[in-house]
Amino acid sequence: MEREAMEFDVVIVGAGPAGLSAACRIMQLAQEQEREVTVCVVEKGSEVGAHILSGAVLEPRALDELFPTWKEMGAPVSTPVTEDNFFFYTSDKGAIKLPGFAIPKPTHNDGNYIVSMGNVCRWLAEQAEGLGVEVYPGFAAAEILYNDDGSVKGIATGDMGISADGEQKDSYMRGMELHARYTLFAEGCRGHLGKQLMKQFALDEGKDPQHYGIGIKEIWEIPPEKHQPGLVVHGLGWPLKESGSSGGAFLYHADDNQVYLGFITDLNYSNPHVSPYEEFQRWKHHPETLKYIEGGNRLSYGARAITKGGINSLPRMQFPGGLLIGCDAGTLNSVKIKGNHTAMKSGLVAAEAVMEALAMETPPAQLDRFEALLKDSWLHDELYRTRNFSGFMHKFGFMIGSAMVWLDQNIFAGKMPFTLHDSKPDYAALKPAAECPKIAYPKPDNTISFDRLSSVFLSNTNHEEDQPCHLTLADSSVPIESNLPLFDEPAQRYCPAGVYEVVEDENGKRFQINAQNCVHCKTCDIKDPAQNITWVAPEGFGGPNYPNM
Repeated sequence: MEREAMEFDVVIVGAGPAGLSAACRIMQLAQEQEREVTVCVVEKGSEVGAHILSGAVLEPRALDELFPTWKEMGAPVSTPVTEDNFFFYTSDKGAIKLPGFAIPKPTHNDGNYIVSMGNVCRWLAEQAEGLGVEVYPGFAAAEILYNDDGSVKGIATGDMGISADGEQKDSYMRGMELHARYTLFAEGCRGHLGKQLMKQFALDEGKDPQHYGIGIKEIWEIPPEKHQPGLVVHGLGWPLKESGSSGGAFLYHADDNQVYLGFITDLNYSNPHVSPYEEFQRWKHHPETLKYIEGGNRLSYGARAITKGGINSLPRMQFPGGLLIGCDAGTLNSVKIKGNHTAMKSGLVAAEAVMEALAMETPPAQLDRFEALLKDSWLHDELYRTRNFSGFMHKFGFMIGSAMVWLDQNIFAGKMPFTLHDSKPDYAALKPAAECPKIAYPKPDNTISFDRLSSVFLSNTNHEEDQPCHLTLADSSVPIESNLPLFDEPAQRYCPAGVYEVVEDENGKRFQINAQNCVHCKTCDIKDPAQNITWVAPEGFGGPNYPNM
């Protein structure tokens, strides 16, 4: 049974800030040029925003360019930052509030807004549809299609109604082929198709390995007397410094007595006993966090990996037939702890390149102009100025690394006369379990801290139970259990959703995958020391259903 095919000028994979910004800008330019252009956006979430998870403090620079009158248009960007605090947590009880001059300049949040990026993306999708873009949520892009000459032809959405053993069920429905002159991949961090494109076209050749963090977030409703709309709190130090790991915490006071709080653990940590989820639960008990959320009510939970290698790890973003944009490529600014404005800008630059090409009598297969347009943009300048962040932090550790970042950003404005490289992939950083101290994490109190399964429940995660497991082994001859003796199977700790378990029975220890719990964070695909776990798209609609993350 052949798949039906639809033809478009541009197909965009992923309805996040990068993909939707590209879609909107393409249609704006088409209207300005009085040209007819067809654009389609496919999104694996059940609705636009269902899989969006971000802090988020939004720098509105790219939004200003895309929709200069966004305030009058009703964009859900209405809580300006009013106070900006940064803490160094010295212990489980102590913290030092850092003065403003001690913070790298790009980290300050003057003029920024506390937002739900899920709601911002829903609004962007409305604008896109109003401009004539076709947006299809619930359709997971499962396969890259190629022309005979090797260029990308488009994508195919996944088949629906396949049983766990690979048989067609009564509900079986063949996927669709979406063909395009240009296909833009905007899947977010560690996109499974983007990963294939990197390999197919050697896009990361000559680049540093990409580096990542795992971000875990909750939304709480807190007592009104504790709520300070517009307050931004960032912090680092305890508890991660106890294991020699790095990362940081955030707490943002949004509207309606809500706070967004979260924790980022850099995935280059070396102790396989580290559990990013448990580190987050510990941090919530710190007095500087507890003073806001005690007496409150937890509303939402989610997790998502973060691409944070910066420009040294940024692959070539163009290839025959399309582009990688946003966090699918890795445009986040680590010093600012922000990636939404940069993702949006990459989408705007992509739109310019696409429209220039479509205006040609014979549109070229490769969008070579994209690279020049990117280098002429503030996005490239911003990423270049922060190029040494990962190198400083990973090579010199927290104290010296932070001092070097401050010097680089506040004195040299990101223009130190050298570039540091970090050539060790995150998955290769783990040390054998026997060489590392075990970590005794406290049990959750079910008031401030919680277990994984009750947290996953709040993410509204669901997958069709009888379907092929979307957490696959690239090489089935290398069982995941091979990590048990050496690394004490770190997947049972780095997964924030209880997907991976080591179960012991009369036959000994065995590894169990509870794919139903997966929140699509991609951490396993990144951190597995054997690089044998491959995340692929499950059936459309599967995964978390975040209401406002």
